[in-house]
Amino acid sequence: MIKEKEGNYIYCIIGTKQERNFGSIGIGGRGDEVLTVGYNDLSMVVSSHPITKLVVGRENLLAHEKVIEEVMKEFDSVLPVRFGTIASNADEIRNLLDRRYREFRNLIRDMDHKVELGVKGIWKNMDIIFKEITEENRKIREAKEKIQKDAGKKNIHAKMEAGKMVEAALQKKKEKEAEIIVDALRRTAFEHKLNKTMGDEMFVNAAFLVDKGREKEFDNIMDDLSDKHKDRIRFMYAGPLPVFNFANIVIYPEEWEK
Repeated sequence: MIKEKEGNYIYCIIGTKQERNFGSIGIGGRGDEVLTVGYNDLSMVVSSHPITKLVVGRENLLAHEKVIEEVMKEFDSVLPVRFGTIASNADEIRNLLDRRYREFRNLIRDMDHKVELGVKGIWKNMDIIFKEITEENRKIREAKEKIQKDAGKKNIHAKMEAGKMVEAALQKKKEKEAEIIVDALRRTAFEHKLNKTMGDEMFVNAAFLVDKGREKEFDNIMDDLSDKHKDRIRFMYAGPLPVFNFANIVIYPEEWEK
């Protein structure tokens, strides 16, 4: 059996010239040590891994994130590298750090002492939401009344049109209510990003870049929002997280070949 060639799996970039060992927590479940490979005052956090495409599965994604979170315990500025990035050897890593040195140093400065906080808002009762949509939209009310009036007839087209109107109104309602939540939170953040929502119930899926010194302030606003909307909205609040939404470094395969 031919043994696969070993490379360096990359998790993140940190601003240090000191060699570090974060323990035997490498991706792949082999107990590989997570170490640093440095150039000047920048280092990539890596572990040994076969040079092969990784399966994008929950276990591997969690292992990738777990390493970054471990590094975050010791460093105030951590730049995540996109999942699945593997270099052939340490020299490739040092050459890349040299070529993109200024870019990475500037990003480390921008992300210094900052964390990502994630907020999802989910409506608890969709029957109430759809009732509100009908009450707020005259055309939808009229369309539904006509469908009820013509009960028994083959009114497939009318039902499809009513469905489209409800879908559009639901999207507008999502955007309107998301704006209320985001407005309350973004004053404590440097940046925020709206991500795609899933299903009818989720109306906001946002990431916020927050200074560690204001994390408690953000927590308090979340508590106030949860209390204020407790009968209507269930919030999912996660953090502190790696800053994936604001500095997820991408290294393309052809860059290693330069």
